Amino acid sequence: MRGRIRRFFLRIWPVLALLHVYIGVQLLPSYGLAARAIGAALLALSVLLIPAGFLSRFRSGDAWDKVAWAGFFDLGLFSTTLVLTLLREIVLLLPDTAHWVRPSAVAVPAAALLVSLIGLVNARRVARVVDVRVEIPELAPGLEGFTIVQISDIHVGPTIKAPKVRAIVERVNALQPDLVAITGDVVDGKVERLREHTQPLRELRARHGAWLVTGNHEYYSGAVPWVAEFERLGLRCLLDTHAVVSHDGARFVLAGVTDPQGQAFEPTHRSDPFKALEGSPEGLPRILLAHQPRSSELAARAGFDLQLSGHTHGGQFWPWNHFVGLQQPFTAGLHRVAQLQVYVSRGTGYWGPPKRFGAPSEITRIRLAAPPAP
Repeated sequence: MRGRIRRFFLRIWPVLALLHVYIGVQLLPSYGLAARAIGAALLALSVLLIPAGFLSRFRSGDAWDKVAWAGFFDLGLFSTTLVLTLLREIVLLLPDTAHWVRPSAVAVPAAALLVSLIGLVNARRVARVVDVRVEIPELAPGLEGFTIVQISDIHVGPTIKAPKVRAIVERVNALQPDLVAITGDVVDGKVERLREHTQPLRELRARHGAWLVTGNHEYYSGAVPWVAEFERLGLRCLLDTHAVVSHDGARFVLAGVTDPQGQAFEPTHRSDPFKALEGSPEGLPRILLAHQPRSSELAARAGFDLQLSGHTHGGQFWPWNHFVGLQQPFTAGLHRVAQLQVYVSRGTGYWGPPKRFGAPSEITRIRLAAPPAP
């Protein structure tokens, strides 16, 4: 995995460098001599800092964590600066905009920094609670009002440590859920490095326990040892399998699938909603935990009623929320595929840049309900 990351950066680094040059060519000529020199130095530093942030995840220690913080914050700042630079060029193509050249060159990095700082505050605060009502036909009276609290995409790693995880757990427990569903991408790093920072997950409390499915980042980090660690923490992992949950005289099937990318890392982890239902009782509501929304087509064919997913982060920060649809059928919220309802969480943590702008993180409280009588 480490070699794959390095090869990726060897390919992408020249593109990254050219994009920094583009920003410099477009903005710096409007500055004074001293500002041009400072701007050029900052852009050169950014070209080195961004890959250093990614590569720091393979190193331990406070110094490397600081590199990760700097590199990932810089990645978010660079991303927004690039987008605003492109938008500036489009605006300057309009007639009678020559007087905006210099002011806009100053405004772009200032706005990018402001957005990144607001995004940092949004990312670091504990996720808000989002309430969602899901109506399931012929739901047994005993399951009316059953609450599932979903957390997803925490991404414990260099910038998300035990204190943040503990705060998430405390907010989940305060909701007194009937069941907790964790829909993948809990970690970004090896067990030996992050074990102490996932410990607070042991304290999750729900009447019917906490259940988990793997996300793609579990496979990047070593899924087999992480599954063992999660189960040591008392989380119940659903790897293309199911359980029957009994509640107040009613029952439903809770199933989970491995991430679609899992088979490339672990050949036995083939994401299969049909396999997950093998041997399950007929006639019960069927709920699927699946990290990626794109599992929904197969889940609908398999006969599930509800799928809970994450993965998308809701785009995490503007404008990337508008591009999620190129890779996933849904970005966030409640959707339908045939009889299947799909809820996509925006995620409880963040990945990479500590930045949330226009896509707030969430802890989702899902209440099951029967449709109103006609």
